[in-house]
Amino acid sequence: MSLAHAAAAVSAWAIPLLLVGIVAAGLARRVRVYEVFVEGAREGFDVAVRIIPYLVAILVAAGMFRASGAMDALVRALAPLTERLGMPAEALPPALLRPLSGSGTLGLVSELMKAHGPDSFVGRLASTIYGSSETTFYVLAVYFGAVGVRRTRHAVLAGLLGDLAGAVAAVLVCRLLFT
Repeated sequence: MSLAHAAAAVSAWAIPLLLVGIVAAGLARRVRVYEVFVEGAREGFDVAVRIIPYLVAILVAAGMFRASGAMDALVRALAPLTERLGMPAEALPPALLRPLSGSGTLGLVSELMKAHGPDSFVGRLASTIYGSSETTFYVLAVYFGAVGVRRTRHAVLAGLLGDLAGAVAAVLVCRLLFT
């Protein structure tokens, strides 16, 4: 069997086997699996209710940033710098919006794919940026909101620096591989 066939077989069976294994391990330890599952679902719902205000704030901020024209103005202002660094200005909006909104960024990447094509440098770069960065503010809102952290200290800066590093690495890798 080839490596590709083995990987496909493992992929097809990994999640079902994991689910069965978890239930079997719980039953072997005499855990009331269904009751524990329902309790976990209840706690998950409580967490979701606690973080809704944070999520709404992030989504509103992302929508305002894009709808106000601030993103377009920022892209125009940074275009000379990004072009010198080998990053087309069209690929900058996904890098700017990704820390705020994953779905908004996916929409931008989809628009770039339609305009430039998925095999274009812009399409490949936008996709790589999307995959190499994180929705930093969303993650901080969800995780810190879930546990009640009010002062994020250095987490925002560290997350944004990680996003910047991901975007820079995406440009370097795409320049190396696709030009």
